[in-house]
Amino acid sequence: MPNVYDRLAALGITLPKAPPPVANFETHRITGQLLFLSGQGPTEPDGRQYRGKVGGTVDRHDAYRHARLTGINLIAVMQEALGDLNRITGIVKLLGMVNAVPEFEHHPEVINGCSDLFVELFGPEIGRHARSAVGMGSLPGQITVEIEAVVEFAR
Repeated sequence: MPNVYDRLAALGITLPKAPPPVANFETHRITGQLLFLSGQGPTEPDGRQYRGKVGGTVDRHDAYRHARLTGINLIAVMQEALGDLNRITGIVKLLGMVNAVPEFEHHPEVINGCSDLFVELFGPEIGRHARSAVGMGSLPGQITVEIEAVVEFAR
């Protein structure tokens, strides 16, 4: 497996500072060799967030990019929690939530923005994962997507 930092550079990704929690919770929790990541959203390094209803004011292609940005924010939390992304041995599970109009049917395609990123970055053996992609009536601050993850790592 190539060095994760080399892959980030090849993809043109600079990790932002891990976004802080927005309420009374932690961004992550480690138990054993599992890292549980709290939900992150599509927040740019300058704090700007992408908001709106997917399938309404936001199309699914933009929402895919928002899910990819959310994946970058999750990786920033992984970096903060583990200190070295090369310690990751598996992306175990994602829960992707899409702030969508009731008729929207393409939730998995949106959350692929994050899933595709993880496979590109970590490779299929580590990056492929179990996943749920669901629609929500709303998300905090009306963000377009929120994604949480469970990650396995080496001690």
